[in-house]
Amino acid sequence: MKVAIIGLGYRLGYLGHVFNEMDPDFEIVGYFDPDPAGMSVLDEHGISPGVQHGSPEDLVKAGGYDLLMIGSPNHLHLDHIRLGLEAGNKIFSEKPIVSTIEQTYALAELMAKHGTERLLVGLVLRYAPLYRDLIKARDDGLLGKIVSVEAAEHIYPYHGAFFMRDWRRYEKWSGSFMLEKCCHDLDLYNGLIGARPERVASFGGRKTFVPENDPRSEGVNDMSLFHRKPSGWNGSDKVFDSDGDIIDYQVAIIEYANGVGMNFHTNLNAPDQFRRFAVFGTKGQAEGDFIRAGFKVTDVLSEATTIDKTYEATALSQHYGADETMAAEVVAHVMKAGPLPVSPLDALEAGILALSMDDARRSRKVIDMRPIWDRYDEALTVKGAVA
Repeated sequence: MKVAIIGLGYRLGYLGHVFNEMDPDFEIVGYFDPDPAGMSVLDEHGISPGVQHGSPEDLVKAGGYDLLMIGSPNHLHLDHIRLGLEAGNKIFSEKPIVSTIEQTYALAELMAKHGTERLLVGLVLRYAPLYRDLIKARDDGLLGKIVSVEAAEHIYPYHGAFFMRDWRRYEKWSGSFMLEKCCHDLDLYNGLIGARPERVASFGGRKTFVPENDPRSEGVNDMSLFHRKPSGWNGSDKVFDSDGDIIDYQVAIIEYANGVGMNFHTNLNAPDQFRRFAVFGTKGQAEGDFIRAGFKVTDVLSEATTIDKTYEATALSQHYGADETMAAEVVAHVMKAGPLPVSPLDALEAGILALSMDDARRSRKVIDMRPIWDRYDEALTVKGAVA
């Protein structure tokens, strides 16, 4: 498979390596990025980035690829997706595919015009073996009707410091931390629950990465922990005095249209990080942790453990065995029209939830999401939509 890249950051540099491992015919024919942070990853693995182009338009006009891959900062995704769709390309966009509610409506209108089949999205956790086992347990009836979900994603302090230093520290570029980082998780639970969220409340802010917590104020001069993960475009060295506007902790409660309730918690300063869920159904309980690599299902009536499974880490994947599976299935989809487990509409709906959480956090109000869904649905059926 031949690809062209707009936005050769660390993520697409890494995915270039993964795709290259999964597809012997993989080739990058060209890229556009004025400051390609991911070039070092390609160089490390001996992968050519192809021809450097002076603009996204020049890259697309040159053609010669099967898939246009977009890894630019989030606020630019919409323009780059539009460019590819209007050129008739098949596109892979990193998540989140847009960064605001207004961009969501605009992309929905593009989906109405061009269809959804040519836009793929990098919500990689949909490909994780653990998530697929959770969905199978649901579909096999082991959980009964889902009643409530408890979920969390917490990250190491060095990773949290990365967000305080990277371009993602500004909501004008990232959308928000909840959108940028946690849209993966929100998508998973939207898919599990099988309904749209209708009401959301949320609280959070920044309490860890603030000047009063700078270790140097207590005589700790070794700050290497907080610089372990390099930043890319428009990065900064500031951690506890970051000029960004993202949060470093947030909690939310959500009510879905089918009555399921969920709470979600994220924190950027977890020295023993985890990414886990507990799903409570009328017939069973499911617990899992992507980082600690375990999955368990317990039957209500017998109290017996019906599934107890652990997962082996892979050297290639950064996402619990999901990256290489995603690469293989994306190649199969592009070259042979194979199925995929996630759509751009799933990505848009996860983004709507994340952005609504932030609206609730800022306003300190319960947000009724139904007006958003009404406008979103209207955008998906604009005049001229494809069948």
